[in-house]
Amino acid sequence: MNIKLIAIGKTDQKNLQALMDEYQKRLSFYIKFELEIIPDIKNAKNLSEPQQKEKEGELILQKLSPTDFLILLDENGKSFSSVEFSEELQKKMNAGVKTLVYVIGGPYGFSDAVYQKAQQKISLSKMTFSHQMVRLFFIEQLYRGFTILRNEPYHHQ
Repeated sequence: MNIKLIAIGKTDQKNLQALMDEYQKRLSFYIKFELEIIPDIKNAKNLSEPQQKEKEGELILQKLSPTDFLILLDENGKSFSSVEFSEELQKKMNAGVKTLVYVIGGPYGFSDAVYQKAQQKISLSKMTFSHQMVRLFFIEQLYRGFTILRNEPYHHQ
């Protein structure tokens, strides 16, 4: 199985980027992982909220192939503990999912078209985090999930 994380806008904080790079490197021992960044929408300040979501949605959907299993990181999604999340990863692998695609939307969330294409929504927390921090937290949780599946000593109960 391959895992891809799609996010809108680059990470401009070097400390966060360094940590993301570290966890991506660690994750590469378990699975093929790709972080794909969609550039910020140009002249977004001239667009309404729905227009910005629509433009971002078109760019997200262009990055998907028909066989991808799409999961949105969404505040209204299902919450998991780290162990439950690792079990969810295992279920996807057992089901023969070829590419699992997670998406972090833009500042206003997702367009209706992206919601319609999604097969699942998950929430990392009821709290709100910056989009840049969510990337780090999510990549770390992927890494943690695979260490749990391998019974490695990273995660403590």
